[in-house]
Amino acid sequence: MNLIETGKIVNTHGVRGELKVTPWTDDPAVFTTFKTLYIDNAPYPVRSARFQGQNVLLKLDGVNDMTAAEGLKNKIIFADRADFHLPEGTYFIADLMGLTVVEDETDRELGVITDVFSTGSNDVYEITLDGKKNYVPAIKECVRSTDLAKKQMRIHVMEGLFD
Repeated sequence: MNLIETGKIVNTHGVRGELKVTPWTDDPAVFTTFKTLYIDNAPYPVRSARFQGQNVLLKLDGVNDMTAAEGLKNKIIFADRADFHLPEGTYFIADLMGLTVVEDETDRELGVITDVFSTGSNDVYEITLDGKKNYVPAIKECVRSTDLAKKQMRIHVMEGLFD
């Protein structure tokens, strides 16, 4: 099993052990598809998942009251990577971290991905080389290819990105 961070328990909800979770997924609706989630490497079968604004309210087996739910507050929730079905050309942030970024036209190495930021309209990749950081929008006009096997992302350097 290969676990991946999926969200964080930020609070309790009600007195019956529901958990308020901030999802770390592009689509929070994925929480309705999980059969089991993991907290501190322990499996928790999912009874229900529903939405409250930007958050997910989870009911997990074995978390039956507010006291049990309080004990999980601020914990990270994990899901099995196999339970995700990513569309073509979509990647887990964890898989992008550390990729070498290369300019497509010149084969010049630009650095490695050291962080990913969500801006609402698109993600932005932080590229670091010799301590200097540059930022690249995760848009098709810029990102030409991503090859996880080669640990490489090829990009078109748009004007002003690496000045």
